[in-house]
Amino acid sequence: MTPPDPLDAAKKGFDAHLTRRILAYLRPYKGLAVAAVVLALLLAVLSPLPTLILRHAIDAYLSPFERNQGLNAELLYRGLTLAALGYMGLRVLEFVLNYLSTLAIGYLGQNVLRDIRADVFSKLQRLHLAFFDQNPVGRLITRVTSDVDAINQFITGGLVSLITSSLLILVYATFMLRLNWKLALISFTVLPVLFVATNFFRARLRDAFRVTRVQQAIVNSRLNENITGMLTVQLFRREARTALDFDHANRALLGASVNSVKWFSLFMPTVAILGQTAVALVLYFAARQILGADVVGSGVAGAVTVGTLFAFVQWTQQLFQPIQDLADVFNNLQAAMASSERIFEVLDTEEEIRDRPDARRLENFEGRVDFERVWFAYDQTVKADTPDSDDRWILRGINLHIQPGESVALVGATGAGKTSVTALVSRFYDVQRGAVKVDGTDVRDLEQHDLRKHVGVVLQDVFLFAGTIESNLTLNNTDIPHERVVEACKYVGVHDYILSLPDGYQTEVRERGATLSTGQKQLLAFARALIQNPDILLVLDEATANVDTETELRIQHALEKVMRGRTSIIIAHRLSTIEHCDRIVVMRRGRIVEQGSHRELLDRGGYYARLHRLQYAQAEAAD
Repeated sequence: MTPPDPLDAAKKGFDAHLTRRILAYLRPYKGLAVAAVVLALLLAVLSPLPTLILRHAIDAYLSPFERNQGLNAELLYRGLTLAALGYMGLRVLEFVLNYLSTLAIGYLGQNVLRDIRADVFSKLQRLHLAFFDQNPVGRLITRVTSDVDAINQFITGGLVSLITSSLLILVYATFMLRLNWKLALISFTVLPVLFVATNFFRARLRDAFRVTRVQQAIVNSRLNENITGMLTVQLFRREARTALDFDHANRALLGASVNSVKWFSLFMPTVAILGQTAVALVLYFAARQILGADVVGSGVAGAVTVGTLFAFVQWTQQLFQPIQDLADVFNNLQAAMASSERIFEVLDTEEEIRDRPDARRLENFEGRVDFERVWFAYDQTVKADTPDSDDRWILRGINLHIQPGESVALVGATGAGKTSVTALVSRFYDVQRGAVKVDGTDVRDLEQHDLRKHVGVVLQDVFLFAGTIESNLTLNNTDIPHERVVEACKYVGVHDYILSLPDGYQTEVRERGATLSTGQKQLLAFARALIQNPDILLVLDEATANVDTETELRIQHALEKVMRGRTSIIIAHRLSTIEHCDRIVVMRRGRIVEQGSHRELLDRGGYYARLHRLQYAQAEAAD
């Protein structure tokens, strides 16, 4: 199934809905959120007061003194001193409130971001493997890093300005209306223009940030893909080609980023020039009133004095400063909206493989596995009523019954459906028709965690985590004793090799086990499976496909011991590795065509015998 285009998914545009979902993460921190809002409210109420003190100083002391109205020098000195002390006191209090408000909301934002990251990671842990088949690793990494960081910038930086600036605008508007409503309305005349401009830029900025995030995900995917496949790139001399492909993606990201900068660089000056236009209008109309009449000391309510003019010029600039700050918040908001759409797209992804409400645990585990008329396709659009002739079916009406303790080998050409059998036993995918049962219970009726606890898997492509040899073997499970680790490593013949390393079991493993050979990693994978599941169902997936003959013999010897009493499913291309199995199941094009012991199948002279002859003929030709 083709994954939805992130651009299409993001065009639904629920700004309010997405914002509510982000702010829902504030619920565990209600007390801190309330304290932050109260601090922001106090800060907003406090901000216009220093200008009021300066207005009073101008009108009560400086203007009368300048007009030589007989103001006593001592009274002038005392009044200006008190005004200066009051002004500085308010500024210090403003600093304290600003610091506490920023600290509170910053701490709040970081906790919210931790919760969002945890939710996204937890969701990824629960999603079915088909989701990861359809979504590149780089795109998912972008969800947890760049996209979450965009919300971080909004909450920790933008949310402070959003709350404070909104309250400041309300407080400044209130003070201006109370002081002189005519001048206030004159300064407000530019607000409708600002509203239109904001809406104009809003849609364009949001689209620009959305495209930027999508291009960032593409760059991350290309980078991850090329670093992971560096051996192939260098081996086939593809450096120039991959560099060119990356350059195309990088230039697309550059173009998207430049487009975002272009729109934002137009938006900020637009807000600034509108603010200066409001100041010019206030100066013009106030100057006309001051020059038209001697209003100083007239006692007329609402009269325009020099102090009033000074206060209005200051407040008008201060009114548009939070509006400019909101423009910056708007920048963060657009990035957060585009990113949150992508994050919630992951969080809202349906968990197609989930436990049923009445899911059971496996009690008295035996190890019986049954495939009953199983039809399966990786393409999730294939449903149970899809015609049997559809080429997308991987397994076609499989009936397979494996008894407790029986070892069964699956052989066949690539694409015959062998690996799908092992994936279905662990319930990494659900079948479209039929049922897969363990101990007579449909795996869909079992708890996934409990089921997989009984299934040990050794894959052909061994994944090792960064850490020590022992932490990779125990998967950081501190309940597993060191003695059990050593015993399993001795079983598979890797104990002596580990002891030869500088720090033994505490030797650091580089990412994906880069310093280990394929055979060594394969033996460690065998040991890990045995340590995690020492006495339960063991599923092996082409585990000896990439090892040398000596290592293969060592693995075969270990398998003969660890498979005793265990239900074992082995997939191998080398038929020599499965001759000792109780039963060999031959698959072709999603169906079982033969089954029996190695000798029975050779005597039958069918498809298995032909595969056997071809493989040994190739071996003899190679010799």
